[in-house]
Amino acid sequence: MLIRLATYGDIDTLLTIFARAREQMVTDGNPTQWGDGYPNRLQLEQDIHRGVSYVIEQDGKVCATFVFIIGEDPTYDIIENGAWIDNERPYGTIHRIASNRQLTGVFDLVLDWCTAHCKNIRIDTHQDNRRMIHLIEKAGFSRCGIIYTRDHSPRIAYQMIVST
Repeated sequence: MLIRLATYGDIDTLLTIFARAREQMVTDGNPTQWGDGYPNRLQLEQDIHRGVSYVIEQDGKVCATFVFIIGEDPTYDIIENGAWIDNERPYGTIHRIASNRQLTGVFDLVLDWCTAHCKNIRIDTHQDNRRMIHLIEKAGFSRCGIIYTRDHSPRIAYQMIVST
């Protein structure tokens, strides 16, 4: 198992992975979180250019992806119906986890990798994404409140502080 930065050469594979993830979201009763075509090629290119897009390889094949950003995320500046556990220390944010569904335990792999790089982790998800809510809460994240994405849609916001 290898986690590495995504490259521009990975984009077509990532688009396929995200298309399958969107199909699964629809099947799970969550048709609007990523809507049609999100994330698109431009978003993936921007993430790769910024050095925040990662892939998980198994046997040399890309089978999952995620974005991990250490530093302030403007989406998290305002939180309603709650508060962050720690809003002082730097944090890392996990975004856009998706897999080709051939590798199990992707969320745990991502979380282990991210917590090895930052001990203050934030993540959010759509209220209809029951699969992700289950994984996030099972991992020990605390529900902190509601944040809003760039398109003003609400997301449940979580935070986890990993003790050192």
